[in-house]
Amino acid sequence: MKMAHDARIYVAGHLGMVGSALWRELQRQGYSRLIGRGIDELDLLDAAAVRRFYAEEKPEYVLVAAAKVGGIVANDSFPAQFLYENLQIQNHLIHGAYTAGVRKLLFLGSSCIYPKHAPQPLREESLLTGPLEPTNQWYAIAKIAGIKMCQAYRRQYGCDFIAVMPTNLYGPNDNYDLRTSHVLPALIRKFHEAKVAGTAPVVCWGTGNPRREFLYVDDLARACVFLLEHYSDEQFINIGSGSDLTIRELAERVKQAVGYAGDIAWDPSLPDGTPRKWMDSSRLFALGWRPQVDLDAGIQLAYQDFLKRFGAA
Repeated sequence: MKMAHDARIYVAGHLGMVGSALWRELQRQGYSRLIGRGIDELDLLDAAAVRRFYAEEKPEYVLVAAAKVGGIVANDSFPAQFLYENLQIQNHLIHGAYTAGVRKLLFLGSSCIYPKHAPQPLREESLLTGPLEPTNQWYAIAKIAGIKMCQAYRRQYGCDFIAVMPTNLYGPNDNYDLRTSHVLPALIRKFHEAKVAGTAPVVCWGTGNPRREFLYVDDLARACVFLLEHYSDEQFINIGSGSDLTIRELAERVKQAVGYAGDIAWDPSLPDGTPRKWMDSSRLFALGWRPQVDLDAGIQLAYQDFLKRFGAA
C-alpha cells in the first residue's frame, strides 16, 4: 500500500535517534505533511492530551518511536518508571490511533524482548519461550505488551497495526554519555578523547569476545517506511543487518575510524554481557529489503555526527 505524499504522518518521538531518522527518511521520500510534538508540546503520559492531539491533527499514519529508554543502571534503578511510563505511552498512542481511525500504525520494539538464552540467530518465534535478561526486563515487558496490543487490536478491531524489532542501532543523535550509552557510541567517545588527550591504552570492558549485530539508524528508517508500504501481518518482524562481529573487532574498526594510534587493553574483570545477540532478518530480506550502509561507512558517519555535536576537540 503506497502512502500518498500528502498523507498526514505522525512520528511519535521525532526528536530521538530513531524518530529523527524516520523524519529524515520520510522527508527524503517527499512526504510533506509530517507531524511531530516535543514533550513540552504533548505529554504522552496524559491520556486526555493524546486524545485531543489525535482529534485535532487527524494523522493517517503513526510511527511509535517514543519511549522511556536507558541503560542497564537506569533500568535496574527505576523499574517502576520504565514499566509504567512505557506502558502508558504505548496504551495512549495505540488505543488513540484506533479511536481516531488511523489507517496504519507501526510500533517499534527492542531486541531485549527476546529470552536471555534464546537460540541464535533470534527468530520472531522465540518470543516468550524463556526468561528475560533480568537487568532490562521491565522495559522488555512493556515492549512485549506493545507488540501484543498491536496484535490484539488487529484481531478484535481489524486495525492495520504492525510491530518491528530492530537490532542494535547507532548513528546521528545517538547517546554518547559513557554512563548510559551503548557500546558503539561509547567506543567512539573513548577513542576520540584518548586521541585528543594523547593517552594510552584505551581500556575496554570484558574480553571483547561477545558478538553483536549493528544497524545504521537511517537504514532502520528506510526499513520502517518500506514495511509501512509492503507489510501487513500480525507477526512482528525483525530488522537487522544480517551479520555480526566480535566487540574486539568492533573496537578495532572504531579505533581506525577515529584515528586513534594507541593500544587497546581489555579488562576481563568487567562483564561481557550476553555471548551473542544476532537477529534473524530473513523474513524482512525475503520481502526484498536490504541495508545500504555498511558498518565501516556507518561508523565514519556516526563519528562525524559526534564531532558536529560535541566539537572536534
